[in-house]
Amino acid sequence: MRFTTIFFDLDDTLYPAESGLWLAIKERMNDYMRERLHIPPQDIPRLREQYYNAYGTTTRGLQKHHALNSQDFLAYVHDIPLEDYLAPNEAQREIIAALPARRIIFTNADKNHARRVLSALHLQDLFELVVDVNDIEPYCKPMPQSFDMALQLAGEEDPARCVMIDDLPRTTRAAREAGMFSILCAPQWNSADAHAQLTDWNSLPDILERG
Repeated sequence: MRFTTIFFDLDDTLYPAESGLWLAIKERMNDYMRERLHIPPQDIPRLREQYYNAYGTTTRGLQKHHALNSQDFLAYVHDIPLEDYLAPNEAQREIIAALPARRIIFTNADKNHARRVLSALHLQDLFELVVDVNDIEPYCKPMPQSFDMALQLAGEEDPARCVMIDDLPRTTRAAREAGMFSILCAPQWNSADAHAQLTDWNSLPDILERG
C-alpha cells in the first residue's frame, strides 16, 4: 500500500448513519438556536441550510452572524447518551487496527465528542491524533484550507500519500482536489465524488491496495 496516513471522518462514517445519532445532534442544534440564541423556530431550518452551504457547518455560520460561543454550542449539541445509539463493531475494529498506516480522525466536531464516540465504539486506542474543528479554525471541511491544516498537523507533506474517508460527497471531492485519495462512505457514489466507495469495512484493505 502506498499510503502513509489515513484520515477518517467521525459522524456517520465510523458508525452507520442509520444509528440516529446525527439526527439527535441536529435536534440539539435546533434547541440551542431556539432557546439560547432566540432564533424564531420557523427560521431555524432555513438558517441551518444557509449556514451549512455558505460556511461548511452550522457552527461557523452562527459564529459569523450570531456571536456564538462555539465551545458552549458544541458541548450542548453533543450532550447525548451515546450508548443509546452506538455499539462496537469487532470486525470494523480488527480491519482498522490492521491497516499499515497512521490513522487520524479529521472531524468538524470537537475533540470531546470524538473521544466519546471512539470510546463508545471501542476504537479509542486505534487513532494517534484527532484533528477537530477547533484545530482548523476559522475553516472547516470541505474548505481547501482545512485540508492544508490537517496535513500540517499530521506532519504530512505529500497529500498523495494520504487518504480521506468521509460520508459527504462534498468533502471527498474537496479531498480529491487537495491531492488526497478519497473514499466515500455512502450508499450512492460516482467517480466525480471520490476515487472509491466504501459500503463494507471488509473491502477497505482491497480499496487501499488498489488506490
